[in-house]
Amino acid sequence: MGYTVDVDIGGTFTDFCGAQRGGQITLTKTPTTHYDLSVGFLRGLKELAKSFNTPLKKFLSECDAIHYCTTLGTNALIERTGPKLGIITTAGFEDTVAIGRARSWADGISGMENKDLARIMKPIPLVPRDMIVGVHERIDSSGNVVLPIRKDDVLEKLQYLVEKGAMGYIICLISSYYNPSHEMMIKEIIEEEYPEDYLGSMPVFLSHNISPKMGEYTRFTSAVVNAYIHSVMAEELSRLIWELKDNGYARPLILVQNVGGMKKVTRTRAILTYNAGPVSGLYGSRYLGDLYGMKNIIFTDMGGTSYDIGIVSDGQIRTYDFIPVIDRWRTNIPAIEVKSIGAGGGSIAWINRLFGNRLEVGPQSAGSMPGPACYDQGGTEPTVTDADLILGYLNPDNYLGGKMKLKRDLAEKAIREKIAEPLGIDVMEAAVRIRRIIDAKMGQEVFNEVVLKGYDPREFVVFACGGAGPSHALDIAPYMEVKKVVVSPFSPVFGAFGASTIDIMQVFDRSRMIKLFQYATQAYTEDYETFNGIVKELSDLALRDLQMEGYQPEEVKFALELEMRYGMQYNFTKVESPHLELHSTQDVMDICRCFEETYAQVYTPEAAFPQGGINIENFFLKASVPSKHVELMARELSGETPGPDALKGTRTVYFVNASKSLETPIYAFEMLQPGNVIFGPAVIEAEDTTCVINPGWRFVMDQYRQCLLEQVEHKTAAL
Repeated sequence: MGYTVDVDIGGTFTDFCGAQRGGQITLTKTPTTHYDLSVGFLRGLKELAKSFNTPLKKFLSECDAIHYCTTLGTNALIERTGPKLGIITTAGFEDTVAIGRARSWADGISGMENKDLARIMKPIPLVPRDMIVGVHERIDSSGNVVLPIRKDDVLEKLQYLVEKGAMGYIICLISSYYNPSHEMMIKEIIEEEYPEDYLGSMPVFLSHNISPKMGEYTRFTSAVVNAYIHSVMAEELSRLIWELKDNGYARPLILVQNVGGMKKVTRTRAILTYNAGPVSGLYGSRYLGDLYGMKNIIFTDMGGTSYDIGIVSDGQIRTYDFIPVIDRWRTNIPAIEVKSIGAGGGSIAWINRLFGNRLEVGPQSAGSMPGPACYDQGGTEPTVTDADLILGYLNPDNYLGGKMKLKRDLAEKAIREKIAEPLGIDVMEAAVRIRRIIDAKMGQEVFNEVVLKGYDPREFVVFACGGAGPSHALDIAPYMEVKKVVVSPFSPVFGAFGASTIDIMQVFDRSRMIKLFQYATQAYTEDYETFNGIVKELSDLALRDLQMEGYQPEEVKFALELEMRYGMQYNFTKVESPHLELHSTQDVMDICRCFEETYAQVYTPEAAFPQGGINIENFFLKASVPSKHVELMARELSGETPGPDALKGTRTVYFVNASKSLETPIYAFEMLQPGNVIFGPAVIEAEDTTCVINPGWRFVMDQYRQCLLEQVEHKTAAL
């Protein structure tokens, strides 16, 4: 029959999207089992197999692919459970990671923590100072060997790290991004001196393989973070792969990467799996947007722990993190930018006594265990989910399709004791305030994210994803003045769904400065050989890598992106090059024009300064193999009025935008038909999410069962 399975492990739930070739698409969610992620993973696979009326072993044996967005690396960093590592660097640079940069103390922490200057501290290095050694060698910024490396010096420092108990080695030498010969020599010495049959398998990581880009500190931290999470991922994924094989799965496990592609687990750098789930969801929103001709999309995903924001502009995903922060560490990997804040269904409401008993929500989360108070799993802290239950948005008997029963009395108790009584208000008012604060926090964050990138949010459509996204979307939309919201039937598992829309792809990057337009002579470069040589080097690496995965050169498609800037400006602007090679002045002018247009879009045309010269700083070659994506089946449209079976009844719901409680019709999502129209106020209950339709909004289900919500005037449902 042919199945594909897409998985996204989140902080609260593990999401699954299973598809049968040319047929049924099934979704399911299981609580994330942090003590052993494979437990929740296999539970979800069993539920998917059951939904296809197929035994698990038969189901897995017929799976064409399993695409996996993992949080193993995230957990290793948060819990600091990585191995003891040693760093070998250039003598004199042993303190690079510890010193950091001027703003290292602020990287990766919330705005609230940033304000607490008396307590804020730099992160404790993942590799302590006594596990860092320097060898006498030097390569200059042009790649020339100034001081050759000495084997006896390397062996002396290596022996020190072995005696200190190093379980892996990170080689970070100055200027290795330009000339990596010394890093490779050290690796050869390590493998010659300590083969596997002597000390066992101890990986060696070279910084130029992890991040072949300029920037001493960020290159070092990229290599350290990759090495730190590698061993944890290798152990967990090896166990998971063996369990899959024992249950009948015979193909490679495919990992989704934060660069917007996916590769086999054996060909994936560990650091590229960080934040892959939200990136996957962003690609899913672009895929659905293409169905409707929606070119400008704000992707949002509100789960139990975080709220993720991404942008699709003019049908393209163009935004990359300039300096991605992973946990508390600045890196320079070529990751797609998806902003995450601590706001979700599990976000904890609390009283900030330092600021006059001010009510705050998040960033702390109750997670999946113990979870919100209403989960009845031992949690006592009031959360957004508890507030939503009190306000009537959630059905306590139909949460997760009835698989989890919510306890309203426990939610009331937590909110009353922790919020209402300290503030001198009733429980309902406390729940309203919690809802208003979290929605304002998310709405303002989206507005800032869009505007600061030079866009007008009123020209965008919002995709409301995540288990809690459809419940909050219409209360967030006014902060952006957005008039149209899309809620997909895949919203509760959108990160998993998005994985089914991604191609096999890898990004190969390299730092090289090329002056396309000379400020001194005001002339375009005629040195095409350097540009073409770098692209040739990267394309050879890409073809070799993909051929090792079983793909033929004719299947591979290339796209070149360049980080450019005027003169010596600090910030880079990434542009897609119209040419893979340079052969004429016109080719150079074409690239410069693309840069000027992109720069003007972000910073306005008045900020352009071509007289200062136009430089290329970094090359990014995307090598992809187009994959078959999930296909949505169109259905016939029925009448606008939902059938009688779709209406489940009514209940009292407090609508924040109306500032009052209303007796509200409740609909069952699975009973609605394409073409049905519902005017707010209304609540639509699906198995894994709840869609809230505020007064003044209209809900329409289209032929793909996608839900389009638009703001209307003077229309309400008959109550």
